[in-house]
Amino acid sequence: MSQLKRAPKQCGSWFWDLEDVAPPGLESALAVAAKMTAALQKFDLLSPVKLEYGWYVLDSGATGVMSTLFVFTPLDDPGLPGKVLGSRPSAFPDAEVDDLHVVGSGTWLDAEGKAHREPRLVELAVSPDPLGPTATLAVHHDIWNQFDFSGRPHPEVHDHNAPRLAAALRELNSTLGVTPELGEPTYFGSATEFGIAAPDPHDDGTGPDLTDKL
Repeated sequence: MSQLKRAPKQCGSWFWDLEDVAPPGLESALAVAAKMTAALQKFDLLSPVKLEYGWYVLDSGATGVMSTLFVFTPLDDPGLPGKVLGSRPSAFPDAEVDDLHVVGSGTWLDAEGKAHREPRLVELAVSPDPLGPTATLAVHHDIWNQFDFSGRPHPEVHDHNAPRLAAALRELNSTLGVTPELGEPTYFGSATEFGIAAPDPHDDGTGPDLTDKL
């Protein structure tokens, strides 16, 4: 059960273009997803449970069909691409896999340092683009920021969690051999190289109240 407020748009995101370092294709995209998941698991940010992915037809666009595949093996298991393709909708025999979303839970630490499990603590998606894989990591919670969504400072929560995200981003960059592009800022925050940008505080030391858009 979720214990954190979740923003409808990301508080920060990072995008890796892997065209120059990984071959195209579904098998390659799953291998990238496996490496990234392992890096995130090192900091207990993502334990995968399932893959979610849509389907598209070349020159026609999205089919509107989403598939879910629960994973009981590593994401680079040689048999996994066949299972993914085996879930192709029968109404679209020429459909190709769109973005692969790795869905699971991660651990966050409260102000006292107590650990809690949270579904979709981070969002990881890898695209089997015909030119080569791309990957995106996004976060939607306030634990990475200096303030909670209501604008109250929560330095202990930030200090228990933000360094873990920073370490994971460094690990991902090292694993992939590519520096990510920063995602577009949203109402709920913007990414920096290794975390979330701190907003300018008000005169009373509080941050912006973002709860009107939650």
